[in-house]
Amino acid sequence: MIEVKDLTKRYGEARGIDNLSFEVAKGEVLGFLGPNGAGKTTTMRILTGFMPATSGSAVVAGYDIFEDSLQVRSRLGYLPETVPLYTDMQVPVYLRFVAGLKEVPWKKINHRVDEVMEQVGLTHMAHKFIGELSKGYRQRVGLAQALINDPEVLILDEPTIGLDPKQIVEIRSLIKNLGGERTVILSSHILPEISMLCERVIIIDEGRLKANDTPGNLMRQLSGDSRVRARIGGHSKNIQPELEKIKGVKAVLHEGGDAGDTQSYVVDFENGYQASSRLAKAVIEREWDLHELSPVKMTLEDIFIHIVTEEES
Repeated sequence: MIEVKDLTKRYGEARGIDNLSFEVAKGEVLGFLGPNGAGKTTTMRILTGFMPATSGSAVVAGYDIFEDSLQVRSRLGYLPETVPLYTDMQVPVYLRFVAGLKEVPWKKINHRVDEVMEQVGLTHMAHKFIGELSKGYRQRVGLAQALINDPEVLILDEPTIGLDPKQIVEIRSLIKNLGGERTVILSSHILPEISMLCERVIIIDEGRLKANDTPGNLMRQLSGDSRVRARIGGHSKNIQPELEKIKGVKAVLHEGGDAGDTQSYVVDFENGYQASSRLAKAVIEREWDLHELSPVKMTLEDIFIHIVTEEES
């Protein structure tokens, strides 16, 4: 449904994105991650026809974004981070206006507006001017305008930003239901949100692709046996310095102790070291009591920080 190949955007000598390539299958929900300034918004703006690329190619719904831009736009819905709204319009009036711009057949506009307003939970706000709405409801209006032309592809840039917890849950549920019938690219700084909604994630940094896989596969690849939690009984002041001396240990986090003077530590090893066996051996040699030894699974947030930090170093 979306094919991006060697996409590059230059701003003078600087590169917003650099030879970026990826694909998104029909009906897939793709998480698009990266630190601020990584090139996420630039990529989304190019895919939506908002700005041109310097080089490379991209195809959306079978149409080249440069050669058939109007065909792409007619099949695409875009929710930018800052939603373009006319605050002096009532909600249905604005949506009818957008539907006209997106060439929804005029006989279907009223039905489509009613349908989308119900879909995003705006029906009871039909009498309101957009300027009277809360941030959360304005975000819903933004999502409604992205859906008004019943697009095959949705590109959502921070769709839950500024919403309260209840609204976030409702919008997440809506986005999840959109997957399968539509292809979705979702950018968010809320990493648990990406884990819950997306089948696959792409991580970019400094405009270049750094990771492209399912969250589960990334967690397995990067976790391995490199991070373990150990609960150890012994002289607590001596334990952490001794753990830090073990070959291959990168960092030791002391999580605290209990009433029985058993201390809990999270120990990070360099890749390639068998963390559990090395740690168990060290504890036995020092004649400490080992009460627990278990692997610690990485979260998507851990993976993101690992990949970005590794690149910076």
